[in-house]
Amino acid sequence: MTATTPDPRVAGILAEFPVVDGHNDLPWALREQVRYDLDQRDIAGDQSAHLHTDLPRLRAGGVGAQFWSVYVRSDYAGDDAVSATLEQIDVVRQLAARYPDELRLAYTADDMEAARAAGVIASLMGAEGGHSINNSLATLRTLHQLGVRYLTLTHNDSLAWADSATDEPRAGGLSAFGEEVVREMNRVGMLVDLSHVAAETMRDALRVSRAPVIFSHSSARAVCGHPRNIPDDVLAQLPANGGIAMATFVPKFVLPEVGEWILGADENMRAHGFHHLDTTPEAMQVHRAHQDGHPMPQATAAHVADHLDHMREVAGIDHLGLGGDYDGTPFTPTDLADVAGYPNLLGELLDRNWSPADLAKLTWQNAVRTLRAAEDVAREEQTRRGPSHATIEQLDG
Repeated sequence: MTATTPDPRVAGILAEFPVVDGHNDLPWALREQVRYDLDQRDIAGDQSAHLHTDLPRLRAGGVGAQFWSVYVRSDYAGDDAVSATLEQIDVVRQLAARYPDELRLAYTADDMEAARAAGVIASLMGAEGGHSINNSLATLRTLHQLGVRYLTLTHNDSLAWADSATDEPRAGGLSAFGEEVVREMNRVGMLVDLSHVAAETMRDALRVSRAPVIFSHSSARAVCGHPRNIPDDVLAQLPANGGIAMATFVPKFVLPEVGEWILGADENMRAHGFHHLDTTPEAMQVHRAHQDGHPMPQATAAHVADHLDHMREVAGIDHLGLGGDYDGTPFTPTDLADVAGYPNLLGELLDRNWSPADLAKLTWQNAVRTLRAAEDVAREEQTRRGPSHATIEQLDG
């Protein structure tokens, strides 16, 4: 557990305004490690030997709402991607049913506030990668009906209709169908998540979207030049759009030196026959062995705070949030090692003269406001038009 002696300044803030975290990959870790056997990974107790996340550490970290990622890898395609996404949704629902005194499914901003008032953790869902809808707006709508409240337009691979930050472009940003996906997300009230997408995709989505967008787990490209991070010109558009950028803790997106190290670690994983994103125990053993022989530069909460300082300067305090990406990364900052660590970051920000009011916006208020604004846009859009039945063949040829 990363939190040490509780800082009374932080404890008071989190008691009233707990953390809304934009992205946690616990569902995928449960799939990979135990094929959703929750008896083997009972998160009511300490799971620090296997996971970044369990209920005691969520409580220690002051988490009041979590967007659980219902991610599937982007090499899943077609109906296989859709089915795997449904399995991910199912395990989130299982978790909420298994731990009703701790987790409560939430679908709206009002649900989040009600969970906070009841002292339980609001559990929302976000789908990571447009491959999960298999080029189908009906599938998009169905995911929303099942509780998914954001869609990350791409994961690591570009789609025919949206370009990824970490792949060769295919659409030149968003294609005509990609723009229709954004419009349909606005209509149903699903947040457009621009983490993972190429900068041109970000700009296209901001041009098209009538609702606030989010970056569920991305930091500042000006501080760390990884393509997964957000350029300043995009951050500068968030005030007009109303959206939020939720800073991530993934070391290679936080500290440039880690990015160089990760390239070697990923190559080592492939050389041992593992996907570079594999977090099974066997894969993590390979990771740790590589790290023993080649120590990784260490990111810290102070490095994350550097990103937040910069993002605040460019986008403003009303457009920031947190998205740790726990259980979706093999490595974490030294003092943000798991979901118990958020107080360490908030203490660092207080030491940098962030006010309690600033931190309340960062942890809770900005995220709730953004979801509420998307709901408002959806109600308006639904008075103007019905469901779109456009196909990628019709719009993109």
